[in-house]
Amino acid sequence: MRKTLTKLHTPDLLHVLASMGHGDELALVDCHFPAVSNARRLVRLDGANLPDALSACLQLMPLDTFVKDPALRMEVSDAPGDIPEVQKICQQVIDKWEGRHVPFARIERQAFYDRSCQAFAIVASGEQRTYGCIIVKKGVVTAG
Repeated sequence: MRKTLTKLHTPDLLHVLASMGHGDELALVDCHFPAVSNARRLVRLDGANLPDALSACLQLMPLDTFVKDPALRMEVSDAPGDIPEVQKICQQVIDKWEGRHVPFARIERQAFYDRSCQAFAIVASGEQRTYGCIIVKKGVVTAG
């Protein structure tokens, strides 16, 4: 175990994050999402809730600053303006690791399913709260 890594930084997650390039997307999903049947590459973090899985990723990966919406959240089907508590917590995680406010853009539920199938990878968390599904776009780590 490395000093700065957590138990969520599994070999599979580290490999996926290292393999991604600028602009690649990562879908992080709850336990209700059909991740196995939709993933091009699948990382299982069954023991983690969504905010912790997101934090493990963003600890090592910046969000894309070249696009308008580098973070997307699945809309609630019958109330698209509602923001579930799990997504509110994920907003705090994003802001913490980015050091600034990066608001979620909304994406309709079926559009989320379609887009997640095209993501570089899907991280399947053990999140049990519904609508615990987001997509983040990888940015560039600058030298400095």
